[in-house]
Amino acid sequence: MESVFSSMALLILLLLLAVSQTTAGEDPYIGVNIGTDLSDMPHPTQVVALLKAQRIQHVRLYNADQGMLVALAKTGIRVMVSIPNEELLGIGQSNSTAANWVSRNIVAHYPATNITSISVGSDVLTTLPNAAPVLVNAIKFVHSALVASHLDKQIKVSSPISSSIILDSFPPSQAFFNRSWNPVLVPLLNFLQSTDSFLMLNAYPYYDYRQSNGAISLDYALFKPLAPNKEAVDANTLVHYTNVFDAIVDATYSAMAFLNFTNIPVIVTETGWPSKGDSNEPDATLENANTYNSNLIRHVMNKTGTPKNPGVAVSTYIYELYNEDMKPGPLSEKHWGLFEANGDPVYILRLTGSGSLLSNDTTNQTYCTAKDDADPKMLQAALDWACGPGKVDCSPLLQGKPCYEPDNVIAHATYAFNTYYHRMGKTSDACDFNGVADITTTDPSN
Repeated sequence: MESVFSSMALLILLLLLAVSQTTAGEDPYIGVNIGTDLSDMPHPTQVVALLKAQRIQHVRLYNADQGMLVALAKTGIRVMVSIPNEELLGIGQSNSTAANWVSRNIVAHYPATNITSISVGSDVLTTLPNAAPVLVNAIKFVHSALVASHLDKQIKVSSPISSSIILDSFPPSQAFFNRSWNPVLVPLLNFLQSTDSFLMLNAYPYYDYRQSNGAISLDYALFKPLAPNKEAVDANTLVHYTNVFDAIVDATYSAMAFLNFTNIPVIVTETGWPSKGDSNEPDATLENANTYNSNLIRHVMNKTGTPKNPGVAVSTYIYELYNEDMKPGPLSEKHWGLFEANGDPVYILRLTGSGSLLSNDTTNQTYCTAKDDADPKMLQAALDWACGPGKVDCSPLLQGKPCYEPDNVIAHATYAFNTYYHRMGKTSDACDFNGVADITTTDPSN
């Protein structure tokens, strides 16, 4: 028994050293996933305008949409392009199909579009198991095409796996992958190690919390501060865990170490929290979604790392940019977005004091505008109040002045409302005006 413990201790030490050597010192980043199941999907130029306004510098596309790849050109935004699961079988069975895909979707756009990685399928082992036997082939064929174009050093190839294939995930130190997938995972990890790529992980504490039957507390899932006696303790290492996210990431490192891979970094390609759900999803709320994503961004960008690997970057892509109203399934499936299709934030992330690098901090780029469908009489009354008791200087709205055109009550009210909102410190109460105004991320002056 003693030798078992010493072997485990040695394994953990090697894991710590190898991972810290390969990824320590790299700056973590927050990216966003851009799903397109919207009835009113914004034009690619509108999507890119929103990304710029929010200072989002990393995105993951779920396909190789040509319009998006063109719109992202010369923006500097780092792009992960995906091969959808439905294209996987064709690419995994044909080197030439893979080469054509790379030529059409990567070579044709690089370097104007800053493509940094290719995601080959997503959750293939759990959602499309019949394609699993060709997954590694598909990855190798895509990589070979990049080598032929001398792009293999600039663009990494990997495939997101679901954290659900990790068994016995707590305590993290004894986690291992579902052994039935070892024939796919071992060659996948071999490839990632030999090409200096990273493991892509889809991790959803929301689902872990829901499926735990009370074993996981909501505060633990949401990164909320815990009393020391409420923290989860890994009995093997005595490491304390204060949130589910870190425990999942460390369990992933341990599962790789169990297969003798100790120097492959992890990036989280999907995580998030829904802001609305059905009656049987009571924790899918605006407040919880805001809390999870705000705390997640702060945690990642503060370079905290995880308890097992402190200071080691775990860059993360939030699921997702927009609410996707066409998504099938429960109501929560339609409400993972940070923004509505019109660019309005679903909620204002609480990131004050966390530094200017926080790409999704909507607090500094919000405006107060008149609602297009507001009653004109109510708008006029609110405008009169803003220019009177509200003490807004409305002289620029006079004929011949800079903001007179367009001469209509919506445009004039928007000027007055937004001026008042900014003067009052951009609190939500300062953009109500009896229900005829809304907070938006779109600059009305444009």
